[in-house]
Amino acid sequence: MTLRTIALAGGLAGAAGLSQFPEFSQQYTQRLGGAVDELQRVVTRFDADAAATGLDRAGALTDLSTGGAFGAQRAATMRETVARYERLSADLAALERAGPFTRARLAGHLRDPEIAARAWEAYRPAVPATFEGAVFGGTGFVLGWLAAGALLRLLRRMTGLGRKRSERVI
Repeated sequence: MTLRTIALAGGLAGAAGLSQFPEFSQQYTQRLGGAVDELQRVVTRFDADAAATGLDRAGALTDLSTGGAFGAQRAATMRETVARYERLSADLAALERAGPFTRARLAGHLRDPEIAARAWEAYRPAVPATFEGAVFGGTGFVLGWLAAGALLRLLRRMTGLGRKRSERVI
């Protein structure tokens, strides 16, 4: 009886947790879109400034890095900004093409710690009222039930609890 109760609690915890994935991934994607838009503005302005002086991006970065310590630091920062823009743009493109179930397979694209932290700060759990929320909730319930049951069975084997006295190893 206790095993079933704990397994049920594990199932409910899994359902509650996993049912939140579709909404969290949507909020992450929205924040990711905002970050990509802002980074695109920065990169576009840099490219326009470079073009105005007759340089491409690579040439402008090289020119900037030869302008002393500040210029070298600014060039390194701009390289990081461009790389982040390209990485986040690729993540956004993958997530925007994906539906809620495919997004679970693409969870690796929810990898920017800054954006994830900001999405988590603003996120408020809610009862899933969508089909995908119900599917994720059901899947979480089954996984939580199985995990709690497996853990309890393992603990029983290791400790010998639940065995009759005649079955216990001395």
